[in-house]
Amino acid sequence: MAQYVEGFVIPIPRKNIPAYKKMALWGRRVWMKYGALSYYECIMEDFTNHGLGFKKMCKLRPGETAIFAYIVYRSKAHRNQVFKGVMKEMSKVKEEPKMPFDMKRFAVAGCKVLVRS
Repeated sequence: MAQYVEGFVIPIPRKNIPAYKKMALWGRRVWMKYGALSYYECIMEDFTNHGLGFKKMCKLRPGETAIFAYIVYRSKAHRNQVFKGVMKEMSKVKEEPKMPFDMKRFAVAGCKVLVRS
């Protein structure tokens, strides 16, 4: 089965991790409700310096770490279908939540799976 992955790298102040986790748990519930195959939110903790490294790439400041997150779908079309449901759910939220990170430093990409186990 072909798969499609949407990946995120999000620099975040360590003090905001509890607020981010609350948001991520809501995200997991909603994405899975609308059909995502799997949903992961990971806190980076080992910044071993191989190549450029996430710490340098993200331009992490003192007191920050980064989130590495990804959602797995059957295909890009499936991702688009799930995303429509998620946006419908988000439109029900009365007020936009305060983001626990700087959206200007948030990175996302849709990825066609090249190799998998």
